[in-house]
Amino acid sequence: MRIRIALTAALIGIATAAAAIPAEARINQRQGHQQHRIYNGIAHGQLTPGEAYRLQRQQAHIARYERRSRRDGPGLTGRERDRLERMQDRASRNIYRQRHDRQGR
Repeated sequence: MRIRIALTAALIGIATAAAAIPAEARINQRQGHQQHRIYNGIAHGQLTPGEAYRLQRQQAHIARYERRSRRDGPGLTGRERDRLERMQDRASRNIYRQRHDRQGR
């Protein structure tokens, strides 16, 4: 019986650790995707230099927050992950708005 409980606890721990990896990878993947959207906006003339600069600074701010959050522990807490996702949501909306505001270079 004790072995069964220990085995179940170990499996739950492994499942929890495995579930955290995709969420953290998703944050990095999304960051890269947003960076690509900014570059495309520059290449297609949808972003002015000032808009591109502000969007790049926002991306840098998100990256700094992620780096600081990962530094204080083995990974991101749920609260840190939620905050990063909200920051990325806001950045995504800003990228969309700036790319579609009909301002050219």
